[in-house]
Amino acid sequence: MTDAEKERHHVVVVGGGFAGLNAVRALRRAPVRVSLVDRRNFHLFQPLLYQVATGGLSPADIAAPLRSILKRQQNVSVLQDEMLDLDPLARTVALRDAVLGYDTLVIATGASHHYFGNESWTELAPGLKTIEDATSIRARLLGAFEEAERCDAAEREELMTFVLVGGGPTGVELAGAIGELARHTLRGEFRRFDPRQARIVLLEAAERVLPSYPPRLSIAAERSLRRLGVEVQTGVRLAALDHRELTLERGGKTEQLRAGTVLWAAGVRAGPLAALLAQKTGVELDRQLRVRVAPDGSLPGHPEILVIGDMARVEGRDGRPLPGVAPVAIQQGRHVGRVLRDRLSGRLPPAFAYRSRGNLAVIGRAAAVAELGPLRFSGYPAWFLWLFVHIMNLVGFENRLLVFVQWAFDYFTRRRGARLITGEITRPARRDASGG
Repeated sequence: MTDAEKERHHVVVVGGGFAGLNAVRALRRAPVRVSLVDRRNFHLFQPLLYQVATGGLSPADIAAPLRSILKRQQNVSVLQDEMLDLDPLARTVALRDAVLGYDTLVIATGASHHYFGNESWTELAPGLKTIEDATSIRARLLGAFEEAERCDAAEREELMTFVLVGGGPTGVELAGAIGELARHTLRGEFRRFDPRQARIVLLEAAERVLPSYPPRLSIAAERSLRRLGVEVQTGVRLAALDHRELTLERGGKTEQLRAGTVLWAAGVRAGPLAALLAQKTGVELDRQLRVRVAPDGSLPGHPEILVIGDMARVEGRDGRPLPGVAPVAIQQGRHVGRVLRDRLSGRLPPAFAYRSRGNLAVIGRAAAVAELGPLRFSGYPAWFLWLFVHIMNLVGFENRLLVFVQWAFDYFTRRRGARLITGEITRPARRDASGG
């Protein structure tokens, strides 16, 4: 590194997700040098993780190496490492293998699963946030069908019950994909039972699925789920989970449900770096452990530290927190570029203002719901729009081409070519008839 480069404003970006990667890209013409730190060497397109979890896509279809993405951006260095500590007075971050000084620090490490104080459910009801989560869930789902082929009818009924906790976009998309897997993809592949007999239950504590969407679209989504054989239960809360037994609470009464596979899609919270920031800077956290930031995305009292993405609590024009979705993170990342350019030019940076381009959720083959401003529609038009938006937002031409070809193949054949069981399948322990 030359002396001139050392003297340039140093921006350290922690996290290579939607927010962090777009922040780095937004600084490509800025007079700064950038260090991007991430535990992984790839950028992951999280909205399509459920396709990996249900065998529709392979992990490489929705991930791209960070070095490959940024190889033409000469002011960036990529470090595969993890942030462990922060010294805001010295303006340094401690990594596993180095200590980095910074002029501006951008933290965009995203969110993790939130079990609302029931951390013992982590192994019993895994969530979907990482490639490892997706391949583990894929092994659980496909492994349940394999196990059902060699067990008796009584246990098969339990094994073939799949429960998804949470009726937001992730739960709805995952439930629809499992419905397609059981009703169409695996049809005729087993000899001792019919996969179409699988029971898929979607639980939602609110009175309708997709509660953040307009009621009309929630109804359309539920109708599409039911066509795929998904049993939608609303106004119900998971009160307890023990091995394969769920205790549900509905209207003040409890009921039991046994299931071979339980998946979690009911909540997220900011990652552990939020607590570190609160400890080191005194910043306030909300109930989901998100960092309360200033209008421009910086920490109150520490303008040199910006927090963006799912880790930041940013309020929209209506005063409500913005959702933890990719479009918000992407726009926040791009906003960082403007903040830095304005500061270096001596201008006051503007407040972040999210421009919503609508909401999309897919339920299954040719079934989706869309909210674009005043427009609300479902079915084929929404599905085609969802397909186009997701393909265009994939990083790298190769990924777009691979996903497009794979989806086209799946659409016309109803096959899912990535149905591989890899790694060790972890299942809740069986219990005998006496409950022991």
